[in-house]
Amino acid sequence: MTQGPIGIFDSGYGGLTVFKEIQKKLPQYDYIYLGDNARVPYGTRSFETVYEYTKECVYKLFDLGCNLVILACNTASAKALRTIQQNDLPEGKKVLGVIRPTTESINDYTKNNNVGILATQGTVLSESYKIEINKFFPNINVFQHACPLWVPLVENNEITSRAAHDIVEKDIQRLFAQSAAIDTIVLACTHYPLLLPVIKKYIPSHVTVLSQGQLVANKLEDYLVRHPEVESKCSTNTSLTFYTTDDAKSFEENTSIFYGQQVKASHIEV
Repeated sequence: MTQGPIGIFDSGYGGLTVFKEIQKKLPQYDYIYLGDNARVPYGTRSFETVYEYTKECVYKLFDLGCNLVILACNTASAKALRTIQQNDLPEGKKVLGVIRPTTESINDYTKNNNVGILATQGTVLSESYKIEINKFFPNINVFQHACPLWVPLVENNEITSRAAHDIVEKDIQRLFAQSAAIDTIVLACTHYPLLLPVIKKYIPSHVTVLSQGQLVANKLEDYLVRHPEVESKCSTNTSLTFYTTDDAKSFEENTSIFYGQQVKASHIEV
């Protein structure tokens, strides 16, 4: 099989926060990022719709030469990954998500086995984090809270606004109302790390907050070492390509918030 880039898929911009950490950790590989901005948000859509959209985008990345695709989207990882892995993978192709790398690591951080999950409605309803964490660590208590207003705050660059402070404070209070013993919080949406300075103002200082980017990057590095048959199919020319299903100019204008620098993007149909 011909070598190809590693594909990074997200419903929009949020996956860029994960991609940034992957690319920092593993700069030698070629990457294609595909944001399905034309059909964002995924968080409020049905399982069937998210599965169909995700599958279309994954197949587009396969068509572009990717042999390994990372779903850098919690909703897609929660609602579509398993079905795609079980039913839709052409021979020699691999798809990985962001939930397992995060949940496998959780025991390294919590001291008292009380973990909070802040996520979109779709991810919370899927129970994916609860199921995965309890599969690895049955003794950990998992408390979840959906934060539907956080993504619009980030997408509209309202990160430092008064509204952001009010909304974040309220959501964190609701999470801790479920258990005051929570000592570790997972930001289970790739947009949420951008609100970290605000989040930290409203949580006790002893609570650890985990963003997924670094956790996923570390686990991907480990995965490629353990699976040389996958790693050998990843090309290494340090090239970066960005595609969006929406307007390329608009995508370019917004990426720096998430990726930390300007990029050149092209429109693509899926």
